[in-house]
Amino acid sequence: MTLLVKTADAGAANGEAGPTLSDQAYLALRSDILSGDIEPGTKLKMEDLQRRYEFSSSPLREALNRLAAEQIVTADERRGFRAARISLADLRDITNFRLILEISAFEASMDRGGAEWEAGVISARHMLDDLENMMPAKTRSFDRVWIERHKSFHIALIAACGSSRLLGACSAMFDQSQRYRSLWAKRRPAPRNAGPEHRRLMEAALRRDKVVGKQILSQHIQKTADQVSEFLS
Repeated sequence: MTLLVKTADAGAANGEAGPTLSDQAYLALRSDILSGDIEPGTKLKMEDLQRRYEFSSSPLREALNRLAAEQIVTADERRGFRAARISLADLRDITNFRLILEISAFEASMDRGGAEWEAGVISARHMLDDLENMMPAKTRSFDRVWIERHKSFHIALIAACGSSRLLGACSAMFDQSQRYRSLWAKRRPAPRNAGPEHRRLMEAALRRDKVVGKQILSQHIQKTADQVSEFLS
């Protein structure tokens, strides 16, 4: 469960606008769904959410509508909201779409990226590596901080693609696949160590080796999808 301090006016004294209550509710609910704490298909009753997160109905409803737009939550006018369900067909669709989008963005970034892009890739990999060295392997894949740093590394690889729409689509598909990874990670008998794959991705990016980089990224995405598919089957 994620509880966030209500700081809608935080930073106001310094002339900075803090996150709104709806932003905080959105982030809390989104985190619990992506980490698997709220499982797919769970009915999201307003009274339960109010007790869980200590927000009023207004910011929670705004948060639910935002998550529904991202297809992390489903909405029905008569039945309310649910955490999006999962299926093998949906996982395959997400994986195929992600392969198309992310590999294209990675190739474009290797063409366009400069020193700032390289520094971002190195920094994101270093932050992820540092965290993995401190965490038990069996829990890291559904830990909230690991999830964010893992995503940050993948986004860093494609950050120089030159298209905000492509970046946004890659980010959305990454989140969709994370729901599946979290559920699988909590139930698998042995953890998968993807650290060497991340290192090879960074090295290929810095060499601007598009052939090898695209091959590693494709295998990296597909390998996880195949393992999750076995779990779903």
